[in-house]
Amino acid sequence: MRDCVALVFCVAAFTAWKVTAEAKELSITTIKDDPYTMSRGAELEGYCMDLISELSKELGFKYKVSLVKDHRYGVKDPSGTWNGMMGEIIRREADLAVAPLTLTAAREMAVDMSTPFMQTGLSFILRRDPASPESSFSLLSPFSTDMWAGLLIAFLLTGLCMFLVGRISPAEWAGPDTEEHNFTLLHSFWYITGALTLQGAGPHPKGLSGRLVSAIWWLFAIVLLACYFGNLNSMHSNNKHVSIKTFEDLANQDAIDYGTLEGASTMAFFKNSKNPVYRRIYEHMERKKSFVSSMDEGIRLTQEGNFAFIGEAASLDLAVARDCHLSRSDETITMRAYSIAAPLGSPLLKNLSIAILKLSESGELTHLRQKWWASSCVAGSRAKTSEALRPHDLRGLFLLLGLGLGVGLLLALLELLSGARNQAKDGKKSCCSVLTSELNQRFGGKGGSEEGDDSGKSKA
Repeated sequence: MRDCVALVFCVAAFTAWKVTAEAKELSITTIKDDPYTMSRGAELEGYCMDLISELSKELGFKYKVSLVKDHRYGVKDPSGTWNGMMGEIIRREADLAVAPLTLTAAREMAVDMSTPFMQTGLSFILRRDPASPESSFSLLSPFSTDMWAGLLIAFLLTGLCMFLVGRISPAEWAGPDTEEHNFTLLHSFWYITGALTLQGAGPHPKGLSGRLVSAIWWLFAIVLLACYFGNLNSMHSNNKHVSIKTFEDLANQDAIDYGTLEGASTMAFFKNSKNPVYRRIYEHMERKKSFVSSMDEGIRLTQEGNFAFIGEAASLDLAVARDCHLSRSDETITMRAYSIAAPLGSPLLKNLSIAILKLSESGELTHLRQKWWASSCVAGSRAKTSEALRPHDLRGLFLLLGLGLGVGLLLALLELLSGARNQAKDGKKSCCSVLTSELNQRFGGKGGSEEGDDSGKSKA
């Protein structure tokens, strides 16, 4: 008899709730937080929107979703007043709060909380290291592969240009038939190699053309070395992140700053914790005022580098899935859960909890997690090479080098042409024949002059 009465009571309660729910459109408050609730035009979408839709199908209620007015989850101030979504539920401005609302003792005492729809914990994210310190080729990491190929081409072209200028310019090689040429191909490459190490390697150019090529190459080498060592230093300073694997590592270092969401349950956990490591973390954040106003701000600071954002692992996993530059710590502490909040004594709660359990058992919650946490990070080595300088980063420097080499060769030819004209006037010969003879002597051997003289005699 007692069982029958209890059964009738449950059926009556469920019927009364359903009639009430159908008669009244439920007011649901939420907060923008990827991927739980996001804007798509005038509508909202995300994990929580899909969860509400599935619950409405399961329980047959109509609803209207609105964003929390003060953009906060809910924390109690010193006067005992709750803000955010918690405040709206307590003041009965909303029937339900569906969001990544962490189940805590303080919230459970203030409102009714449903069976959790997601389990998570606390962790932190860092900017991924641009180059692994364990790599044997970390010294090559400041420049990309294309950059190294461009530098090799620039080195070869400069050495060849120095050799040609040394051959063509009369100031470098005044008497091809009597003097030995100083700027051989081997010496030309040795000379520009010395410039890369900021050391001289004589003999030095004497003419304007040779000095111009040398000056342009020295300028190129100085700027290049400055970029290389600057980028190398930046990468090695970022490698300090490698040793930060746990919250204890985070608390024991000063290389990077860290913070969490202001006024959220994560901040309250560190504030109220009796663990000395977690207390030190909170004291550091309080001293540095490194709390952030939103999840997006915390992720942005982490992407900029030298900042670790502490948050709930589920939200951090999404940030890592969307940005290849970020990585999450393997350590997860203080396991916690997300629940739906309702006013104290709400008749909705029991049936909501049952519906959430049904969705969990059917695999629908797992499907929603996979749907909204799908990785959009492009696979490959982009994260590793993103900090390396590429040719287009220094295209102005390469253009300056190319222009200098071209002007240097042109000046060498003008110097040779000027000398040929003077010789032609003195010897009453054709300028073209003298120029041809000079080029033959400089590039074809000493016999060129003799052949030129013989041809002149036969014509005479």
